[in-house]
Amino acid sequence: MPIKRKIVFIPIDNRPVCYDLPKQIAQMDEDIELLLPRRQLLGDLRNPADMLGIYDWLERIKDPEAIIISLDTMAYGGLIPSRKSDETFKEVYLRMLKFRHMLELKKTRIYAFSSIMRISNNNVNEEEKDYWNPYGKEIFKYSYDLHKDGVALTKVPSEIIQDYILTRKRNFDMNIRYLEWQEEGVIDTLVFSKDDSGEYGLNVQEAEYLQEQIKKRNLGAMIKTGADEIPLSLLCRAITTGKKYKIAPIYTNPEHINKISKYEDVSVSESVKGQIELAGGTVSNEENADIILIVNNFKKHQGELVMDVETEGFKGKLFTPDKPYLAADILNANGADNSFVEKLMELDLTSRKFLGYAGWNTTGNTLGSAICAAMVKYFARKYNDKAFKKLQLTRFLDDWAYQANVRKYLKMTAKFLDLDMLKNTISPFETLVNKVFHTDYRNITYDFPWKRYFEIKVDID
Repeated sequence: MPIKRKIVFIPIDNRPVCYDLPKQIAQMDEDIELLLPRRQLLGDLRNPADMLGIYDWLERIKDPEAIIISLDTMAYGGLIPSRKSDETFKEVYLRMLKFRHMLELKKTRIYAFSSIMRISNNNVNEEEKDYWNPYGKEIFKYSYDLHKDGVALTKVPSEIIQDYILTRKRNFDMNIRYLEWQEEGVIDTLVFSKDDSGEYGLNVQEAEYLQEQIKKRNLGAMIKTGADEIPLSLLCRAITTGKKYKIAPIYTNPEHINKISKYEDVSVSESVKGQIELAGGTVSNEENADIILIVNNFKKHQGELVMDVETEGFKGKLFTPDKPYLAADILNANGADNSFVEKLMELDLTSRKFLGYAGWNTTGNTLGSAICAAMVKYFARKYNDKAFKKLQLTRFLDDWAYQANVRKYLKMTAKFLDLDMLKNTISPFETLVNKVFHTDYRNITYDFPWKRYFEIKVDID
């Protein structure tokens, strides 16, 4: 029996899009064995990952082809703990020195990413330190003014500002160390993520400094807008290494590609280009492309379904391209565009030419995950169509059925996180999606993994 391609994947946390989605994508190619730590070892909304447990798990894996790592998971216990952890730089650095030594012993390609700590412009402390309520917006303004003007006045207590600055400095100092790791040959591909970024802020200032250092040291490290999708982009890069492919973006609103999406600081066209290149591809025109990327972009402004911000939906027609194609639905943040999905479902989505759909969370999240799935299907050595259809059912039930329709209804009518009501409300969508993909999955179950409405877990059996 041929040896499978063994790839190690250490996610940001245990959310479905971070833990289940990479597995679902890899299952489309039976030649790939994607190895992840047990879900219980990873962090969630309240608890950091078991860093020692993940270290011991990775140490036992022999001869992987590649290792994809969220450095935040190994340094702090995950993306959210990277903002909440009170550990000192010395404590984190000594832990990561030991981890670095283990990576060197593995003698394999290392794909790693680390976040540039975000600054949320709200007073919600669900994913931040406790003092974000009530000081989040004031801290954002302090950061904005300090970068823009070099000085900032604030009503935030000095001890809170001091703690915030020390947390940022610890994370930034670790990011500088990761640049040294790449310079010394430990990390092959290194990405720094800008999550929820704006025009000014200490996070923007840090990104500018890192970019200067990358250029000065002549390194291949990259700074990208996004977060959750970056491990998937690195997975795509690892799987397609040595292969060349060209993608042509086709926009539903081509005259508006210079607009900037919510939670990002680059134009739609730049975001698309960056996601294609991070995944290992190149941007091309339609005539010379291997693959067509249909991007359902917005006109005046991007909608935001969680915040009830509406925008004009898709009003055109869709035609099946002559080449393999995928669809990235970025008209809204945090969910699909109903009118676009309706037209997309009129096409033959069971065709081998259809490489997949995504429409969840930010523009970067949608693009990175859609491109990764498309490339795995496109280059699959041993393609599994059943796995592809399960992946697509999951995306349509999550990104479209739940995020664009059911979530708002539940938030307005349910008195608690009611799984029975969720199942009953989403059932008509299940029937339609099964019909579109010529499947008959009836045992589809759901969960609220982080005990909130924002995301669900879809299990198809």
